[in-house]
Amino acid sequence: MAKKSFNKEVKIGLSTIAALALLIYGANFLKGIDLFKTTNSYYLKFDNLDGLVVSNGVYIRGYKVGLVENVTYDFSTEQPFTVEITINDDINLPKGTVAYLFDDGLLGGKGINIVFSDAKSFHKDGDTLTSDVEVGLFGKIAEVLPDIKSTIQHADSLVNSVNRIVNSPEIANSLKNIEKITADLKKTSYSLNYMMNVKFPPIVANIDSITDDIQDISSRLTQTDFVRIMSGLDTTVQNVKELSERINSNEGTVGRLLNDNALYMDIDSTVRSVNALVIDLKQNPKDYVHFSLFGPRKKKDKK
Repeated sequence: MAKKSFNKEVKIGLSTIAALALLIYGANFLKGIDLFKTTNSYYLKFDNLDGLVVSNGVYIRGYKVGLVENVTYDFSTEQPFTVEITINDDINLPKGTVAYLFDDGLLGGKGINIVFSDAKSFHKDGDTLTSDVEVGLFGKIAEVLPDIKSTIQHADSLVNSVNRIVNSPEIANSLKNIEKITADLKKTSYSLNYMMNVKFPPIVANIDSITDDIQDISSRLTQTDFVRIMSGLDTTVQNVKELSERINSNEGTVGRLLNDNALYMDIDSTVRSVNALVIDLKQNPKDYVHFSLFGPRKKKDKK
């Protein structure tokens, strides 16, 4: 009986231990901790955690490689929070690697993002990494909010200005003028349509008639005896040439007058004499003409 009781208690104890182990493993599994995988620990310094807690994830390029293992604080220092992170020991962190505290999702969760450097040497287990805070989505929105507020104010001012312009009497007058101009354009368009459909076709017909007449004249000119006309022009040019030659020679009165200087001098002398005679006749007409109503006076005989 004692042996059976002992076997029963052993079974109960072993079952309890197995249950506890399974519970611990399940809890860590839910946290993302693999109890059968070895890890390296690193430390980070922050002045504000912004909600980072134990079991938050550690990521490299979006892939989860570890967890936040522990958080301690000492408010007497400039950076009071010390964060211990564990990363799988098969991942080596180059010296100069930076661990960023970032927003893990839109619900405000936090995580650690590891960014490698280009160094060839690596950190050891227990080293303190360079840490920084990555501006998240809400931080960026907070930075943009002043600009958005200013933009909204400018937009509101612009809307007010547009309302003032739209409601101004000048706009109303302009709209009336535009309406009048539109009506005038409509009348002008109607007049143009009437002209194009009614007035313009007879003009086009007249132009066609004129074109036909021009073509007829052109055909008649084409049929004209240009040889005969050119022959007549040649004869006229030849006569003018002969006349010019005769004038330049001493033949004829005109030729002698132009080329004989003596004849020119005789004619000039004769003209001068006639001119002098006419002048003397005007000055002394009694020497050349005698006129009396009673006839010529008889000369008395001398005794």
